[in-house]
Amino acid sequence: MNDEPLLYVYAVVRAPFGEDGPPPGPASGETLGTGLTTVEHRGLTAVVEAVPAADFDEAPLRERLEDLDWLAEVARAHHGVVAAAGRRVTTVPLRLATVCRGESGVRRLLEEGERGLSEALARLTGVHEWGVKLYVDESAAAQRAPAVGVPGGANGTARADSGRDYLRRRLGEQRARRDAGDTAARTAHQVHEVLSRAAVDTVLHPPQQARLSGAPGRNVLNAAYLVRDEEEQRFLAAVPPVEDTHPGLRLEITGPWVPYSFARTPSDAEEGRDR
Repeated sequence: MNDEPLLYVYAVVRAPFGEDGPPPGPASGETLGTGLTTVEHRGLTAVVEAVPAADFDEAPLRERLEDLDWLAEVARAHHGVVAAAGRRVTTVPLRLATVCRGESGVRRLLEEGERGLSEALARLTGVHEWGVKLYVDESAAAQRAPAVGVPGGANGTARADSGRDYLRRRLGEQRARRDAGDTAARTAHQVHEVLSRAAVDTVLHPPQQARLSGAPGRNVLNAAYLVRDEEEQRFLAAVPPVEDTHPGLRLEITGPWVPYSFARTPSDAEEGRDR
């Protein structure tokens, strides 16, 4: 039986945190275990925390990952620790629920991923991630739509007029929804092209489902942009005034963040189990 503790690995930085003491925790104080510490190996430092085997050992973790409420709590704590570290030094966030067996397992993780982690740290120095999402409210566009003329008649009766009015409204709503969707797709492409020219790198994520994001409207652009710190104002100035020119469209900008979307570390391919 292996008595080494399970260590949750949040992130990797280039050097120790020095005279400032242990790695910084999130402002909320919310972490996953007994307290943050570090494990160093060949110039790389992992931010880790001992976590309970009842939650993070291999078998219970598989079950826990199916519990969305528990997973959301882990994600919040994970992001909080990574963000706190990222405010101090260049930080490579690791995959959610990367767990190693003892310090020796963490050192194996660092040694096996040394090249990729070092490249990621070099690539992410002096840059941050900005998120841009574009939403279209097709229902609002349909409600504003004028009726569309319908050829033909029904002998001039009140019932026929009522039927034609209903059909005109429905056709108008359908056309408005289609036009709003087409406009949103064109605008998303234009926004992405403009912002890509002001960024070092970009990632297009799949559109978020409304039931998961809770945001009103349909998400048509869900992109991340890697921006040099000195180019931040130029990037923000390049954001088009979408809402002023296209009623029914809404642009959401968030950041700056630790560059999660651009880390591309070995932990994206491996879970770091029992190293």
